[in-house]
Amino acid sequence: MDKQVLLINDLAGYGKVALSAMIPVLSHMGYNLYNLPTALVSNTLDYGKFDILETTGYIRNTIGVWKELGFCFDAVSTGFIVSELQAGVIAEYCREQAGNGTLIFVDPIMGDEGKLYNGVTQQTVGHMRRLTEVADYIVPNYTEAVYLAGMPYKKDGITKEEAGNLIDRLRQIGAKSVIVTSACVEGNDTVIGYDHKTGQRFFLTFTLIPVRFPGTGDIFSSVLMGKVLAGEGLRESTQKAMDIVKEMILRNRDNVDKFKGIPVEVCLELIDI
Repeated sequence: MDKQVLLINDLAGYGKVALSAMIPVLSHMGYNLYNLPTALVSNTLDYGKFDILETTGYIRNTIGVWKELGFCFDAVSTGFIVSELQAGVIAEYCREQAGNGTLIFVDPIMGDEGKLYNGVTQQTVGHMRRLTEVADYIVPNYTEAVYLAGMPYKKDGITKEEAGNLIDRLRQIGAKSVIVTSACVEGNDTVIGYDHKTGQRFFLTFTLIPVRFPGTGDIFSSVLMGKVLAGEGLRESTQKAMDIVKEMILRNRDNVDKFKGIPVEVCLELIDI
């Protein structure tokens, strides 16, 4: 599988999240991987104390060098973006790449449980909309989806009709296919999907495991992207990503230090199920 995949995300020195989680997963799936770190992070943020080095200048310079060298990719995946300025640089690069036929996967990491993360502003939301405009696939959680769509967050959940309206709004912005995770639809924990290739919506329910690991969203996005790039349908790819993340959580649920994330390298055989 000779596909070139660029991952634009942060790199944690301590903990299996973002690039540290995605690279092992997609390498195992057979892709040629390249990376553009949006920040160097001392450790996962769950520890409560951390240091972040933003890399916007490096990103801008690297993109310039890559253009001169003629580097191109079959797919680009974006994740954590540190600042409004960085979001603008990355959005412009993805727009250029999309114009060359590159598939764009966007995980618009901005918030959860109805709130934006510290440091994420409405201007950042606007830049994430610019990424959404050129995205072939977006994978927001429910909170991020409503912020992108400019719709209200409903703590008690939504109906299937409201879920459909949310998908429609994200597609109006420009996203082709949409996966919304961590939603509650008519009382059930649900992943909501829309596949632009088939024109079909789907609702995949799951049972929430009461254990939290950072980085599970990155693993989910990686498996989903890997399966889609391998030619599998979006619904099937989404279900497989859900199943694999579930098995990884169950295998590691008794780990003492969950803030490290899941030790992906010792779980890779689960991807082959």
